[in-house]
Amino acid sequence: MPVDPNALVTWANAITAGRLVLSPAMFLVIPDHQRGAWLAYLLWFALSLSDGIDGWVARRHGTTSTGAFLDPLADKVLVLGAMFTLVSRDMFPLLPVLLIAGRELVISVYRVLVGSKGVSVPASKIAKYKTVVQQLAVGFALWPWFAADYRWLWMGLLWLAVALALVSGAQYLFASRAARK
Repeated sequence: MPVDPNALVTWANAITAGRLVLSPAMFLVIPDHQRGAWLAYLLWFALSLSDGIDGWVARRHGTTSTGAFLDPLADKVLVLGAMFTLVSRDMFPLLPVLLIAGRELVISVYRVLVGSKGVSVPASKIAKYKTVVQQLAVGFALWPWFAADYRWLWMGLLWLAVALALVSGAQYLFASRAARK
């Protein structure tokens, strides 16, 4: 049964809100060593998986304006919160996380500005890949089977996420310039 696009309470929005509320708990269980931790990894896995689930539910039953706002917010809180927590635990270097956070800030401001003019800016394919690669970078850094011995893997994924973030950010900005002309 389709939902009203103005509905506040939907299954997809409930999943998204749950991800938003549980994110700080996940940050608290991120270990302060480079061996990973099962609790942090499993919570990360569940919260990352919920991102796909709420999207699937929303596409099946209908999207809402609340969900369109909450979902990207929950993604940013979860991913950037985990990344900055990993920076504070000396697992991630600060520079790539700042580059990703800067891109998120610029594109979020851009979305708000064009949104105030009634223009919707859906996530591009590259931006969706960026989100998945960010989730993988954090996941492998937390997963005890990979955290200590495969640092190269999650660091490579982190830098790939930076590249995708910058490319997708540039895509949005170039598309906005082309639209203005």
